[in-house]
Amino acid sequence: MFTQFIHFVAEASWWAYAVLFIFVFLDALLPVVPSETAVITAGVVAATGQLSLTLVVVAAACGAFAGDNTAYAIGYRFGPYAKARYFRGEKGGKAIRWAESQLSKRGGELILIARFIPGGRTAVTLSAGAAPYPWRRFAVFDVIAGVFWASYAALLGFFGGKAFEHRPWVGLLLALGVAFAVTGAVELGRAWARRHRRSPQ
Repeated sequence: MFTQFIHFVAEASWWAYAVLFIFVFLDALLPVVPSETAVITAGVVAATGQLSLTLVVVAAACGAFAGDNTAYAIGYRFGPYAKARYFRGEKGGKAIRWAESQLSKRGGELILIARFIPGGRTAVTLSAGAAPYPWRRFAVFDVIAGVFWASYAALLGFFGGKAFEHRPWVGLLLALGVAFAVTGAVELGRAWARRHRRSPQ
């Protein structure tokens, strides 16, 4: 199945870049879209020479910037309604409250970190627009976050594909495992930081 998926991306040729852009764009608005998997897969295909690694990074970074800024605009325009619509229930409410409290303390750092947290990036960008967090400052940090995230995901796939040149699906699985581990480490770090702040000194 993985091999067939990789071949499908390779055969898509230049359309693959447009599809990649759309996946990453939509993921900023709908966290269920597997954008990181798409970028990693494109990186694996780039290792075979059938896609350009540079264009994979550019398409992913542009999609991230466009999606994040669309979420920012939705938050700015619709505010509380948008947050209630996107983040229902107790878990969604906690994500929004966390994003709002952290934006006021360390906005730039949060925008950079949130790009690596599925769902967290949407909470942060919507909250930044609703706050409103200054757009020019948001845009600067978002460009940095998008380029860094796109490069990280594409290179994971690329080096995984190079390491297993004749079995690209193994490289894809390895790269996805590393990506999940990094996301888990970020979440554990956030949980530890929350407990540390709450513990009495």
